[in-house]
Amino acid sequence: MLFEIERTTVLGRPAVRVRGELDIATAPRLAEAVDAQLATSPSSMVIDLTETTFMDSSGARQLARSARAATGSGVPLQVVCPQENRPVRLVIDLLELQALVPVVEAARGIDGVVGP
Repeated sequence: MLFEIERTTVLGRPAVRVRGELDIATAPRLAEAVDAQLATSPSSMVIDLTETTFMDSSGARQLARSARAATGSGVPLQVVCPQENRPVRLVIDLLELQALVPVVEAARGIDGVVGP
């Protein structure tokens, strides 16, 4: 499966978009992308898992580490992952990652923003 990390924006916020499988082989790339984004001292940040097709415990661990790194830098972080993305949401829900980082259904749910 193709894996890609894209630094982009979501509703004007710096974002890291993950496509493909987030696992032991690819989690370090998420770490690098998040660290690079945090190095720019953004006022907030988004990790978009909408197009992530699979996430194992290594990917979940890196998501938790990214949330802690953002918190430590004083940067509010939110994760976008729709319920329809069952393979990824199952891991998020089972591990209760929402306790570490807000998880929203779509970009329009970021910080309560209403829109497309």
